[in-house]
Amino acid sequence: MFSRLSRPVFLAVCAVPVVALFVIVAVLPLPYAVAVPGLTADVLGVDKGQQVITVGRAPVRKTTGQLRMTTIEATGPSATVYLGDVVKGWFRPKEAVLPRDAVYPAGQSVKEIDKTNTNDMVQSQDDAVTAALAYLHKDPKSVDVTLHLADVGGPSAGLLFTLGIIDKLAGDGSGGDLTGGRTIAGTGTIDGSGAVGAVGGVALKTQAAARAGATVFLVPKAECADAKVNLPAGMRLVPATTLRGAVTALKALGSGGRVPAC
Repeated sequence: MFSRLSRPVFLAVCAVPVVALFVIVAVLPLPYAVAVPGLTADVLGVDKGQQVITVGRAPVRKTTGQLRMTTIEATGPSATVYLGDVVKGWFRPKEAVLPRDAVYPAGQSVKEIDKTNTNDMVQSQDDAVTAALAYLHKDPKSVDVTLHLADVGGPSAGLLFTLGIIDKLAGDGSGGDLTGGRTIAGTGTIDGSGAVGAVGGVALKTQAAARAGATVFLVPKAECADAKVNLPAGMRLVPATTLRGAVTALKALGSGGRVPAC
């Protein structure tokens, strides 16, 4: 036979497993990564003492303005993230809490992840060269393009690489710069046909862009809503789904024409 517990005692007894659960969650690592705005690099300029875009067997323009690729910096794939880190990340506008699998391929070791990121970057560079030369109707056998960017992996610089090659070789097609002399940042993958793909982390990348002095941000159209979150004051979002659309938008920006918006 069980004696009847008073209400305060009953509530206290019920609270014990709940408190225990919170204690366990607080000390156990969670499957999340905490990300912050990362570095940016001007693909028209120099990185670690070396030109990002080097062109051979073809005349190269002297450019003004900047085309800055953007990144995020996330806790490493083997880093331990606790509940306190997640809670702090939720309340800090310059941090984002992301599922670890959204940042790093699931089931891969650190070494395998590094290899994947490197391979993705190499493929992105190859696709950028292919897309840019196809857009300019240039024979790849007649133009030698080499891309160099240290300490960056993944495919998200593809669009900016492609635009940088076009600006170096042809500018806006009328004697001016594709940038119009502005500091323009952005992100987005590219494939050989010129299709622009989503990348993730755009809300942090716009902050990195603002820190570098950019006032225009090229974003894959599918990520417009994400890019508007905590958007820095004065930052203009320009959506893109194709390379041709991105080039057209930059030309319109320089000439005062109609520019698409998110």
